[in-house]
Amino acid sequence: MTASATPCFATEGLTKRFPRVTALDDLTVTAGTGVTGLVGANGAGKSTLIKILLGLLPPTSGRASVLGYDTATQGLEIRRAVGYMPEHDCLPPDMSATEFVVHMAQMSGLPRTAARERAADTLRHVGLDEERYRPMGGYSTGMRQRVKLAQALVHDPKLVFLDEPTNGLDPQGRDDMLALIRRVGTEFGISVLVTSHLLGELERVCDHVIVIDGGRLLRSSAIREFTRAEQTIAVEVEEGQQRLAERLTAGGETVAAQGRLLTVQVSADDPGRTYDAVRDAVCDLGLGLLRLEQRRGRIEDVFKEPVA
Repeated sequence: MTASATPCFATEGLTKRFPRVTALDDLTVTAGTGVTGLVGANGAGKSTLIKILLGLLPPTSGRASVLGYDTATQGLEIRRAVGYMPEHDCLPPDMSATEFVVHMAQMSGLPRTAARERAADTLRHVGLDEERYRPMGGYSTGMRQRVKLAQALVHDPKLVFLDEPTNGLDPQGRDDMLALIRRVGTEFGISVLVTSHLLGELERVCDHVIVIDGGRLLRSSAIREFTRAEQTIAVEVEEGQQRLAERLTAGGETVAAQGRLLTVQVSADDPGRTYDAVRDAVCDLGLGLLRLEQRRGRIEDVFKEPVA
């Protein structure tokens, strides 16, 4: 995002207090275009933030904007420009997917003919073809999630909010939904804010990740900053871990044990020397090498970092 570009959303000192809990606490964060992940445990404040960004819930203090619109005074304009896929089930069981998505398109201002055309195209894009004429009460969880995604996209928004879109899905269903989300952000050119408490999912589809905990910002970074290679290598052997650790330590390497793994600090001046030292030690001791790889960071590591 360039300095002059309007962010997808921005908050400044955003706080929301309920009688018994503070859902958001002085949250200041900005998200640009692309696919942004909003990660945090259940109760971290993710759904509350989305409701404020949609102009549906007033903050206790602070301010927020979406696509340049003020959430406090321009909620209607925001809801015209964005799509929203709620976390909880909200589909009328006696309607077909086509009827429902057409209705939502008309609610967004499309004429009926255009609404029907857009609904048909969008349902096909999310993988619902002939099934779209059946009552949704007989749909599987995966099909219902696809309908919810379709209604969020049908009016061709600039930005969509997807609240826990993989909830209740089996592994294949989660993979399919994540692929759809990535397509929305790349092929369709629609920016995405997707929430999840499953950190590995966000690593697969997001360009940028915002981590909140207890309503406070822990970190906001490009995904490559979370998953960049660390300056350590992981070593796993069939047996003889202690002997290997002692040999490497005697040779001047910095070694730590993590369960079945040894982590070895890579020399900043000569990274190849560390790999050579591990290789030579394993060979000299006659050990069976199972794994030798450079460690990579993960989003979940943010929650392990000491508080400043």
